Amino acid sequence: MANLADKFLGCIAGCHIGSAMGAPVEGWPYQRIEATYGTLDQLLPYEHYGNGWRREPGTTEDGVERQKLIITAIIEKRDRVTAEDVRAIWLRDIKPESAGMVSEPFEATLLAMAKSGIPARDLGRYCDYAGLVSFSRSCHPVGLINAGDVNGAIQDILEVGQLYQVTNSRGLQWAAAVGIAIAAATSPGATVDSVLEAVISNTTRPVADEIRRGLALAERSRDFRELRAAFDDVYAGHGLPYAQSYANEVVTKGMAVFRLVGGDTRKAIVASVNFGRDTDCLASVAAGISGALTGAGSIPNEWISQVDRATALSRFTNSQRTLRESADGLHKAFLARLDKMEEYARRMRHA
Repeated sequence: MANLADKFLGCIAGCHIGSAMGAPVEGWPYQRIEATYGTLDQLLPYEHYGNGWRREPGTTEDGVERQKLIITAIIEKRDRVTAEDVRAIWLRDIKPESAGMVSEPFEATLLAMAKSGIPARDLGRYCDYAGLVSFSRSCHPVGLINAGDVNGAIQDILEVGQLYQVTNSRGLQWAAAVGIAIAAATSPGATVDSVLEAVISNTTRPVADEIRRGLALAERSRDFRELRAAFDDVYAGHGLPYAQSYANEVVTKGMAVFRLVGGDTRKAIVASVNFGRDTDCLASVAAGISGALTGAGSIPNEWISQVDRATALSRFTNSQRTLRESADGLHKAFLARLDKMEEYARRMRHA
C-alpha cells in the first residue's frame, strides 16, 4: 500500500507524464495511433499550435501549466486556496511569452480580465466553453490539499474553478467528480470500488448516471482496445471547437479506464494515450486518480526523469519544479493544514 506522500507523487506524476505522453497524438483517432505505434508507451517530441516549437519528449502542455499555478498557490499558502489566491499567482508567474506556446487562446482573454481587477470568481463568465475539461483535467492539487475530505474538495473546486468556468456549470460539476475521486483515493484503506462509490454518491445525478454507463462498458471490456471501441458508439463529436474535449466525455472515460486497470498508474497512462481523441486530458484524469490511490510505484523512473528534464529545458513553463518537488510541496502544505486544524481543535476543546 502506498503511503500518503507517495500517493501525492503518484497523482502529480501520473497526471504530468500522461499529459506529456498523450500530447503528440492528441486529437488522433485510435486507429491512427494503432497503425503508427501499435501501443504507444514512450514519451515523444511534438509540436502544438503551429508555432514551430519542437518540444522535448516529456514536455507537458496547457492543462499541466494550468495545474502548476494551482500547485504554487497551495504550496505558498500551505492550506486550501481560493480563486483570488490562484489569480494572484497568475498575475505573478504567467510569462508574457507563454501565450500561444503553453496556453489555449481563451486563456489569454481570462488573463487580460484577471489584470483588470474584477473579482476572480467572475472570470469564468468570460470563457465561452463552460462544458470543457479545462478544470477537470487540472484540479488534482485541489483534491490533494483536501486529501480524505470529499466535501472540502467539492467546495474548493466549485470555488477555484470559477476562474475558468461559470458557477455550477457542467464543467465544474465534472471537475468536482475528479476532485471527489482524488480526495477519496487518498483516504486510508481506499480501494477502486470505494473511490468510485464516493464519486457516484457525492456528485450530481446526471454526472453519476453518465459515469455509471461508462463503468458498465469497462466491466464488459477485457482491455483498453475493447473499451475504446465500446466508447465509439457513445462519444464521437466533431465539427465544433474543442469537440473532443468536453468534460463529460473525458471524465467518464477516465473513470472507466481507472476501473479497467484497477488503479495501476502506469497502465492508466498507457491505456489513455492509446484511446484516441483527447488523449492528454484523458491520461491526466485516469492516471491522476490512479496515482492518488496506488502511488507512483508502477511508473518507470525514466519517465519521471524525462519529464523533469523537459521541464528544466522549457523557457515557457510557469514552474520548473520537478515532479517530486511539486508533490512534496503539496504534501507539506497538507501537513501544515493538519497542524492548523489540530491546534484549533486543542484550543477550542477547552474553550
